[in-house]
Amino acid sequence: MKENLKSMNIIVTGASRGIGYELVKLFSTDPNNTVIAIARNETKLMQLKEECLIKNPSSKVIPIHSDLSNKVAVESLIAAITKKVQTVNILINNAGAITKKPFVNIDLHDLEYIFNVNVFSAFLLIKGLLPIMDREKGAHVVNIGSMGGFQGSAKFSGLSAYSSSKAALACLTECLAEEFKEENIAFNCLALGATQTEMLNEAFPGYTAPISAEKMAAFIEDFSINGNKYMNGKTIPISLGTP
Repeated sequence: MKENLKSMNIIVTGASRGIGYELVKLFSTDPNNTVIAIARNETKLMQLKEECLIKNPSSKVIPIHSDLSNKVAVESLIAAITKKVQTVNILINNAGAITKKPFVNIDLHDLEYIFNVNVFSAFLLIKGLLPIMDREKGAHVVNIGSMGGFQGSAKFSGLSAYSSSKAALACLTECLAEEFKEENIAFNCLALGATQTEMLNEAFPGYTAPISAEKMAAFIEDFSINGNKYMNGKTIPISLGTP
């Protein structure tokens, strides 16, 4: 059972589609939550806000348009967030980028783009929002990783840039948990297995994943609220398959 924490401020990146879109919808059902939804697609963000208001007229969703592949844009995003909320209870670094190319065809631009979205934006958001992380109630940073970046898991040809970025995100999570363990801020990484999202379809057209974005979002929502009571600094495989 979820423990209801009043007046939670929640940030979800990659909110214009897939798991992020569903997460915002779930969090917004509680009128105590203020949910900041971040994505590049402003039209989809406004659509998301309207859906949340239809489902719950008391919902508080704040859409913020930002390109997380751009470091300057991320700095502006941090400033925008701090103007909207005074504290952060949950930060879900869900935004992700993927490219499926043979290693010999990956250039530095490809690699920089993938790492900017999957690693550096999370790094910058965490660092920029640390001053307003809610140390009194306890804050939880949930980084959305991948089984592709989980040590010992099956790897797929063409995903060297994506998988290595997710491995870096997992290690960053573990390091920050150690560094801030005395400050009542927990850091955990969920290494997701195949989930039916637009991004999966882009990389593997026609593939049917064993779990929907809605169901994965429901798991992540509960973990974000309750997981920091039981664990910190963990990279947890969330997959119906065997690593």
